[in-house]
Amino acid sequence: MRIVSVESSVVSLPFDMGGPYARFAGKLWDRLEILLVRVETEDGLVGWGEAFGHAAIPATRAALDTIVAPLVIGKHAGDISALTRSVLHSTHLLGRNGSYVYAWSGIEIALWDLLGKRAGLPVHQLLGNGSRTQLEAYSSLLAYGDAEIAARNTRAAADRGFRYVKLHETTRDALVRSKEAVQGRDVQIMMDVNCAWDVPDALDMAQSMCGDGMYWFEEPVWPPEDAQGLARVRACGIPIAAGENVAGLQGFRTLLEAGAIDIAQPSVTKIGGIGDTMRVAALCAANGVRVVPHSPYFGPGFIATLHIGAALPQPPLIEVLWMDMEANPFAPYVHAVDGMLNVPQGPGLGCDPDAEVMSRYRVGDVHRITEEASV
Repeated sequence: MRIVSVESSVVSLPFDMGGPYARFAGKLWDRLEILLVRVETEDGLVGWGEAFGHAAIPATRAALDTIVAPLVIGKHAGDISALTRSVLHSTHLLGRNGSYVYAWSGIEIALWDLLGKRAGLPVHQLLGNGSRTQLEAYSSLLAYGDAEIAARNTRAAADRGFRYVKLHETTRDALVRSKEAVQGRDVQIMMDVNCAWDVPDALDMAQSMCGDGMYWFEEPVWPPEDAQGLARVRACGIPIAAGENVAGLQGFRTLLEAGAIDIAQPSVTKIGGIGDTMRVAALCAANGVRVVPHSPYFGPGFIATLHIGAALPQPPLIEVLWMDMEANPFAPYVHAVDGMLNVPQGPGLGCDPDAEVMSRYRVGDVHRITEEASV
């Protein structure tokens, strides 16, 4: 079936993060915004996707509405691999990592939703696994810049049934105090510093924490492309996780060839969608590297991550941001209960958005690209 329209819209959801709101890319982050992509085919079937995201939404949406969506109007919705090649080749001069790839990711996820709905199968069965119904989550705390708040929320996450908690702090004190907060309990602590340090400083930090039992150390090196530098930090002995900022399959190949990572973290709304995430997973499996997708989302990108996780040979932990939202159009699948997430079993993504919640929290206009509009 031909694609007849692509729509973009944004919902903005109030949330409580268990501490003071932080600034993200220069903006106060006090509302969770989701850039939704709606793709419709000529028979009226609709698929939903999510494009990255957060403070990048204005740029991603502009790329989606003006360049990427017009490239797919009139094309066959089921030919996802061919469209991936065509769209990413058509936009490669505009950047191999960034708004255009993010925009395509949103459309690509929606195409998988359409494919599953047309086949009457959940996406995870299309990807090769039909039996997994639950996945374990880990609680991904937000950045507080305060070891006491980090420790308090680590304890609170453990009280809610999470056995894995990730900090977004940059001090050993935060790690130690968080571990003390759950001492005697079966809880593992990870730390994501979001590329905070150059290699010498990252080495110093890794060496200071190598005996602290960190479950993994995420993106310790700036810039994230420095695979050789990351490999030097890995040699300190703490398992290294990275990949959310990698440009496609070849970017992961560079990390693997450098021996830089123990855990690969492809991000479905950033890397090009479900197909490219699965290609990364296959490459990592062939190189003996574990895949734990990056998923700080609460829309179709998160739901797609559940299907990817259900289809992988070894079930990964699924990242859930530590926040209490006022509402979410994709509830209940975005919420963990006792540290576990349910995988939708309906056709496609198996979780269309709640129209009333969408209407209540939508900000701005719905942008609709059709054949007439894209001429």
